[in-house]
Amino acid sequence: MSTSSTDTSALLEEANAALKTDAKRAEALYQQVLQAPKATDDILRDQESALIKLGQLYRDEKNAKSLAKVVKSSRGFMSNAAKAKTAKLIRTLIDYFSDIPGSEKVQIEVTQDNIEWARNEKRIFLKQSLEARLIALHLDTENYRPALALIDALLKELRRLDDKMILTEVHLLESRVYRGLNNFPKAKSSLTSARTAANAIYCPPPLQAQLDLQSGILHAEDKDYKTAYSYFFETFENLSAQDDPKALTALKYMLLCKIMLNLPEDVTSLLSIKLALRFAQLRDIESMRAVARAHQNRNLADFERALKDYREELSSDQTIRSHLAALYDTLLEQNLLRIVEPYSVVEIKYVAEVVGQGTAQVEAKLSQMILDKVLNGVLDQGNGCLIVFDEPEEDTIGQIGKVVEALYAKTVKIA
Repeated sequence: MSTSSTDTSALLEEANAALKTDAKRAEALYQQVLQAPKATDDILRDQESALIKLGQLYRDEKNAKSLAKVVKSSRGFMSNAAKAKTAKLIRTLIDYFSDIPGSEKVQIEVTQDNIEWARNEKRIFLKQSLEARLIALHLDTENYRPALALIDALLKELRRLDDKMILTEVHLLESRVYRGLNNFPKAKSSLTSARTAANAIYCPPPLQAQLDLQSGILHAEDKDYKTAYSYFFETFENLSAQDDPKALTALKYMLLCKIMLNLPEDVTSLLSIKLALRFAQLRDIESMRAVARAHQNRNLADFERALKDYREELSSDQTIRSHLAALYDTLLEQNLLRIVEPYSVVEIKYVAEVVGQGTAQVEAKLSQMILDKVLNGVLDQGNGCLIVFDEPEEDTIGQIGKVVEALYAKTVKIA
């Protein structure tokens, strides 16, 4: 007996009603909708809704394996659907994995499986879209080499087809991969290619925000925090207008720039602007406030406490982690200079106790400061002391130059 569109619509309504109170029953009803023969457009539409709802159910239950089965079983539906609808549906279902912690391995397997299916079905657009997704997954799991190999192959294909939109996305991913590998010249080159492709098309706001965010990140790596701040502000406004939760990341980067510009007092005023108010009480923002306070007070102990108390918020993000490491190093340097300044000879052990660090760490840092000519002195490791020299009034080369000039003047007079 065939199932009519009225039957599938009724089952879908019943499943939606049961979703909040009886997830198992809702799951069974959605499966019934999917098993109906695909006779009409109305049934196809109901089945598409059932797939989305079932995917959402497994997402909310954090059930990655069942979600993977939904993606795989959806192929029967997709063979009867328009190609553009197919691409959108499968991307939507795969996106649900992002909300399931620890599902990266399953997500990569599902994506690779669907890339192969799309290739066999000659669904080129879907294949390319999924390959871009797979690159992003490799990037998130820091598997940079497989990501680069996939990027190289995909870019050759995209240049032939001249698809500017996906070309922009892939060049942006390429920039992020090179940045992960600390190859900043190539990261900048890839970003330039992404912007060039984006300029030839209408660039959707979410993609424009990603381009601006990456620009800000690379300017920050060059320690051009003013320019980086302007890009992060553009990103923050753009994502806030879309009510995108990633706006929080842009705001954190804006606060980071203020701290790195030695303007920690600006953090409070920045958080009072209208767009930032809704984030002001979150732990992510409180972590940046704690860092700003420690930096403003030049207090190394408070800085370390902030890093410990907000480990997840401050260490999980590569950009924040790397810049705060540099800031910590600067703060340690400033504290050491302040401690040793009154002395001509001082025990390294005493300096370590005052600054609250290990003796070996302080000795290594003092040695680096001497080599970098930040500190004028020498380490007496035999006695465990630092000998601090008075700053010379003029450098030796300058003094020699003056002597040579004086001798030359005398020679001229004698002649």
